[in-house]
Amino acid sequence: MNSRRSSDNLILDTALRDFYDAADYMHLDERLVAILSNSERRIDVSVPVEMEDGSAVVFKGYRVQHSTALGPSKGGIRYAMDVSGDECEGLAMLMTWKCSLGGIPYGGGKGGITCDPTKLSLKEKERMTRTYGSRISPIVGRWSDIPAPDMYTGGQEMVWIMDTICKMRGHFEPAILTGKPTDYWGAMGRTEATGRGVATCALEIMKRKNLDPSKMKIAVDGFGNVGSYTALLLKEAGAKIVAISDTSGAYYNPNGLNIEKAFEYINTNPKQKGRKLQGFEKEGCEKVSEADLLSCDCDFLAPCAVQGVINKDSAAKVKAKYIVEGANSPTTPEGEKILDDAGVIVVPDFLANAGGVIGSYFEWAQNLQGFPWTEEEYNTRLVNLMKNNFGRVWDFAEAKKVNMRRSAYVNAIKRVADVVDMRGIYL
Repeated sequence: MNSRRSSDNLILDTALRDFYDAADYMHLDERLVAILSNSERRIDVSVPVEMEDGSAVVFKGYRVQHSTALGPSKGGIRYAMDVSGDECEGLAMLMTWKCSLGGIPYGGGKGGITCDPTKLSLKEKERMTRTYGSRISPIVGRWSDIPAPDMYTGGQEMVWIMDTICKMRGHFEPAILTGKPTDYWGAMGRTEATGRGVATCALEIMKRKNLDPSKMKIAVDGFGNVGSYTALLLKEAGAKIVAISDTSGAYYNPNGLNIEKAFEYINTNPKQKGRKLQGFEKEGCEKVSEADLLSCDCDFLAPCAVQGVINKDSAAKVKAKYIVEGANSPTTPEGEKILDDAGVIVVPDFLANAGGVIGSYFEWAQNLQGFPWTEEEYNTRLVNLMKNNFGRVWDFAEAKKVNMRRSAYVNAIKRVADVVDMRGIYL
């Protein structure tokens, strides 16, 4: 019987297709294919909220646990109008492979609420977040499911959820979620963790290809938390950052941008949501389109903004020889085929941006210990783990003559499949 699934949701359908392709390459037992293509648990919750005008609105909330084979499920909570159960399931599946590949003892989870967070007052958002936290609390726990921030959520939302669940349970449990503020059981180094992981992957390519960082031109699409620290850390390593962007536009200088000045812009324009680089062309650079950034003259391209920017239309125009994916799914399958044919090396998202979830694991470990690490200890462990993970994927790709994404999937799936097989099918 053919048990293979498909979905109308792009994220879930892409996750399933990538999994099946890798499983076929591995000749994975069909029993394991059937198990790993389905989530262990999906819950839908209603989230009633009293609005400022006294009315009540019921939002839809979701939490998915794709796998707990390697350990508790781990994954963010996002607020957006396109959040759905299928989207959360697709992202939870990708989190399973990311955690497995990252070498950490987690499975994949994901959750969210279908809403427009920009139209909610602070009090409305707090009520919604706390109610959602209470509704998913039966499956949340330090050894069962550990949420974290994602799109349009952050440290404040994590504090609300943790406070709600801890009060419901009558005792304090800081390890039930991560991404908390550093002053409240968070971890020093977490803010830069994802960007540090992306930068580490780029530097590892340079090392293996005997490339001098000081001679490398790098374009970074997106200057949010991931892209900004990717750019800063690569510049500190000696590379030349020739392009950056946000929703106000892209900014290009073939001789290199002043990244420190760019940080000043985003820190002094916090109310210009997504447009914090507005006016940066005054700092000796040219304002161009995102398409111009993606096709600019550079050695490395780091797409750190949104999904699908490198596609069948834009991929052929990419001049970079190396792409390190900081965003989730920035390259479509059609785009990657074009890049493969052109000999472009792509470091896939769930390897390159795993610094975030690895950093969350470090926060969880500190919470369980009740003992904080220094920022230096956190960063050193993160870089070492990222280097080891990159090396495994690179070496397999070289030995088997496959691209980095295929190598990453095979390495990630094998670890989970082996443990599922070892533990058996029962429950």
